[in-house]
Amino acid sequence: MAHWNSAVGAAQLARLLGSQHPVRREGPGTARESSAVAGALGVAEAPVAGVSGVDTAQATRKVPAYRSLAEGLRLLVLEGRIPVATRLPAERELAAALSVSRTTVAAAFEALRSDGFLESRRGSGSWTTVPAGKPLPTRGLHPLPPENEGTVIDLGCAALPAQPLMNEAFQSALAALPPYAHTHGDYPAGLPVLREALADRYTALGVPTMPQQIMVTTGALGGVGALVRMLVPRGERIAVEHPSYANVLQLLRETGGRLVPVPMASHLAGWDLPAWHRTLRESAPRLAYVVPDFHNPTGTLAGTEQRRELVAAARASGTVLIADETMADLPLGPPGATGTPSTGSPGLEMPRPMASFDPGGSAVITVGSVSKSIWAGMRIGWIRAAPEIIRSLTAARAYVDLGSPVLEQLAVAELLGGNGWEQAVTERRARARENREALTAALRDHLPDWEFDVPHGGLTLWVRTGGLSGSRIAEAGEQLGVRVPSGPRFGVDGAFEGFVRLPFTIGEPLAREAASRLAAAADLVRSGAPTPSDVPRSYVA
Repeated sequence: MAHWNSAVGAAQLARLLGSQHPVRREGPGTARESSAVAGALGVAEAPVAGVSGVDTAQATRKVPAYRSLAEGLRLLVLEGRIPVATRLPAERELAAALSVSRTTVAAAFEALRSDGFLESRRGSGSWTTVPAGKPLPTRGLHPLPPENEGTVIDLGCAALPAQPLMNEAFQSALAALPPYAHTHGDYPAGLPVLREALADRYTALGVPTMPQQIMVTTGALGGVGALVRMLVPRGERIAVEHPSYANVLQLLRETGGRLVPVPMASHLAGWDLPAWHRTLRESAPRLAYVVPDFHNPTGTLAGTEQRRELVAAARASGTVLIADETMADLPLGPPGATGTPSTGSPGLEMPRPMASFDPGGSAVITVGSVSKSIWAGMRIGWIRAAPEIIRSLTAARAYVDLGSPVLEQLAVAELLGGNGWEQAVTERRARARENREALTAALRDHLPDWEFDVPHGGLTLWVRTGGLSGSRIAEAGEQLGVRVPSGPRFGVDGAFEGFVRLPFTIGEPLAREAASRLAAAADLVRSGAPTPSDVPRSYVA
């Protein structure tokens, strides 16, 4: 039985080490081979400080070459750039790629085994792990209790409040309700009027679609859950971007999927397509879940050619792609851009939808929702797929929830049928754009050592927390009145400990207050002071 889901070659691993984030260090230089390893890691000296919480005194000591290499590899695992259960190259191959001795690599591997980040077996090689004995923070962030809303700044949910336009939509929906009220009210595939409106919307986007290719769901998450239950037997591999949307990752775990993480390209450059080719070729996952439009949590926008190439690779490997388009209506443009009702996203051209490279819907299944574009409280989503897939999903729904609320479906149909939808998303973009500028400015003022790339759309900012533990910052922030999800919620097996996700859901002056409280939380973590909490260890703030 294999102990890994993927493998990394010696040359690729050397490049990953060479591109690692530089760590600020002080102190004298190290020995020749340690300097060589440090050069391979892309820093002036070997990295020691970072997300593991190495203290300042330790960080200034001379570091043996093997420990420098071990720390670099451990950091790649913690940041998710090397997924857990990835087979590493043989010691001799990695030594040649890094221009160091095999003894150095062997000692680094032994240090990683001692720390719980590597396992090895004769004849099977070595593969990455995480230390045992500590529950991984993977469960979802619970909604903030209503009694705490006045005292806690909630940055756990990437969704905005409803707009006044919602009142008009529901008034129109109430007027259209009487004919449906004379029926039993269960429409497993969705109301015909909404299915037709959604099909027309895809057709207008350049993806010809029939109503028979649409199923209305209870939010996008309900759609993903229905697809996974139907398409993936328990124990089958599911490829996911790394990081990825936390609630979907937990859904996939609980439905029995074996997650195969595929690292994202750095600096919002889209997908790492060579990594996707390797994963699809070597792991042959039954399903892959991707967020091509303003990815949650990083905000990455995959380009048209990247989409074309990934669809072709998935089709060749027999993998079905689920493309989550929940954020697709939120292009914001580059920082400083100001939108207009006609453009919505100055300086940004949106790529073609994923479904345009598989219009029949057999290889690419699209999931959408009104949660980010209009309001999460409506709980209306949809699936676009081949008609035979929709028929199977509809039949299976009789044993799940029978259908989505009629009144909410009518309200969405009203918005899509006139100018309401575009008016709503234009207002939503303007507000998200203002919130993005307020949040990024506040972070730069209060937390200048935190790092991020500003996405050109969506609702989320993926932030590196200056070498501190994101989980500890989240825990400390809870005590100080600001609620954020830590990086490991968006990773597989404990990755991304040095990150938090911050949504564009608050404006001035609340954004400045949130940044101030996060700065206080960071100071608390940096000082090593205890952060007592009654939150269970399985719960991630």
